[in-house]
Amino acid sequence: MKETILRGKSLTKSFGDTPVLQNIDVDIYAGDFTVIMGSSGAGKSTLLYCLSGMDSLTGGEVLFKGQPITGLSEKKMAALRAKEFGFAFQQTHLVSNLTLFENVAVAGYAGKSADVNTRAHALLEQMLVGDAESRLPNQVSGGEAQRAAIARAMINSPALLFADEPTGALNKANSQEVMNLLTELNAQGQSLLMVTHDLRAALRGNRLLYLEDGKILDELGLPAYRPEDERERETEISGWLSGLGW
Repeated sequence: MKETILRGKSLTKSFGDTPVLQNIDVDIYAGDFTVIMGSSGAGKSTLLYCLSGMDSLTGGEVLFKGQPITGLSEKKMAALRAKEFGFAFQQTHLVSNLTLFENVAVAGYAGKSADVNTRAHALLEQMLVGDAESRLPNQVSGGEAQRAAIARAMINSPALLFADEPTGALNKANSQEVMNLLTELNAQGQSLLMVTHDLRAALRGNRLLYLEDGKILDELGLPAYRPEDERERETEISGWLSGLGW
């Protein structure tokens, strides 16, 4: 049995009279690379933000490691996110006047990580941007900035890494590099929850959820990603998506 690290129960979210999430029940398992897919407007990012506590729910509750987090004060929720959750977005949101190293280290100070500087250096090396750590965000490529942002997300050893379209603003080569690094993190035991519209990125997941009109329509379980199986994997996922009308 897999350990449920995050659970959503009867999740609903509306903007005015427009429903976005409709009574969703979902479990996210420790060690999985879970991918949320669906057409534009299906509620993918909204689901991710509600599960992470970055957005409020209209109804339902979220439990992290069995404990309810819905309704926590903003201070307590911010402390939980700093300690237990990591975030990587389509835009890096790096602080423009801080170097890559400083961007990563500052997040570690906020989370009260021990040996922050040592870990920041090591993560930037792992993300293949150690040579650029003294540069400002506008002095590096988009791919380098995104890899630094992932290092920042990992500085406090999060229990769960949330990624919202992490390759959405990157070219093919940089996208491949970012996905290789996320896949490597997952192979090392990091739990990931990623929203994407990119089939190439979705190949890396071992569990795919498909949203339509604010509901989970179906899911697909796969073995861990291996490069040598990519063509067969792409065929299977493409067929599954096609059958769902993607």
